[in-house]
Amino acid sequence: MTSVITGDIIGSRQQISKHWVEDLKKILSLFGEMPSQWEVYRGDEFQIEIKNPEDALWSAILIKAHLKAIKLDARMSIGFGSKTHNAEKISESNGTAFIHSGELFGTLKKQKVTLAIRTDDTDIDEKINLMIQLALTFMDSWLAQPAEFVVAAIQNPTLSQEELGHKLGINQAAVSRRQKRAQFDLILQLDRYFRKQIKQLTTS
Repeated sequence: MTSVITGDIIGSRQQISKHWVEDLKKILSLFGEMPSQWEVYRGDEFQIEIKNPEDALWSAILIKAHLKAIKLDARMSIGFGSKTHNAEKISESNGTAFIHSGELFGTLKKQKVTLAIRTDDTDIDEKINLMIQLALTFMDSWLAQPAEFVVAAIQNPTLSQEELGHKLGINQAAVSRRQKRAQFDLILQLDRYFRKQIKQLTTS
């Protein structure tokens, strides 16, 4: 089983800065090689394969936080399933993970949600998507500073608040405030629950 994130930048045509495409590529380069593992196409759409499905939600949250830190946001769908055709470009690969991700992505605008998942198990999808929707009530309104904290915390999971403060150039009290504003403890709980559910899917 693999997982595929399909996304696009929200309101990309209204962006004054042309740097955001480069910023997006920089973010996606964290996930491996282009174009076999990720690609940006049609100007503002992107696709990434996250080979360990348990990391998929964490990866999408990391992308969202990176974008929020530069005052952007994305709509993303995560599909889980097989990869039956392995092409040189990820956009030309195929399998149920790609189909789930692509079909779901087509419905996000209508659903008015910026993040959702689809597996072969509709019960799991229903539960996790409800939790994601609740989390989006605060993730969609992250300001740059809490978003920067989320990026630092996800990329440095072993660091204490004090050490994260050094990285961000702020004191421990400010780190604590940003952590609270980002509702990071809830996101950790969501990720733990998600990993447990996906693990059961992959082993069943």
